[in-house]
Amino acid sequence: MGIPGLIGDDGGVSTAPRKSHYANGTVPNMVRSLLVVGALMALLWFMTPRVNTISGPKVDVAATAVDVKEQTGWPIVAAADLPQGWRETSARYVRSTGGLMTWHAGYQTPTGTYVAVEQTKDATNEWVEAQTNRARRVGELEAAGRTWVKYERGAKVQNSLLDRPKESGELTTLITGTATFDEMAAFAAYLKPVSAN
Repeated sequence: MGIPGLIGDDGGVSTAPRKSHYANGTVPNMVRSLLVVGALMALLWFMTPRVNTISGPKVDVAATAVDVKEQTGWPIVAAADLPQGWRETSARYVRSTGGLMTWHAGYQTPTGTYVAVEQTKDATNEWVEAQTNRARRVGELEAAGRTWVKYERGAKVQNSLLDRPKESGELTTLITGTATFDEMAAFAAYLKPVSAN
């Protein structure tokens, strides 16, 4: 016993518990930890489901075309009875270059290229230049009973076929996209007038 007020012995001091040999931080322990974490990560990665393709929302060109036909009274066209492998990608009626209202229906071909039909009334040169991306005229092509003017933009792949009537008040029809001219000519045969309900 100590004398009050003096520094004395506090009794026995306990020793620290013995450290586990796993807590020593050795290289083999670190490698084992990394293997366990890596195995868990691999397990999670393999268990996560993945999709092979990403597709957008379902597009109904026919329904949109009927709406546009009823709004405008224009004799617009849309592709009908396309062979297997073609897919509808877009349909809209929007204000375009020069303020011209434009009917647009887009499709993906079986080869993965893109083709669209665009129509407007009384198309201007500015509208044609914008829709063809200022492509150069490269000749003509006969398809689906019409003579189409061919436009080709080589630097950025875009081909276009244009049917532009001489008379005022008529619809200009443009087939454009990354498809080949042969695919576009085949596509033109499937374009049919849209009938209102």
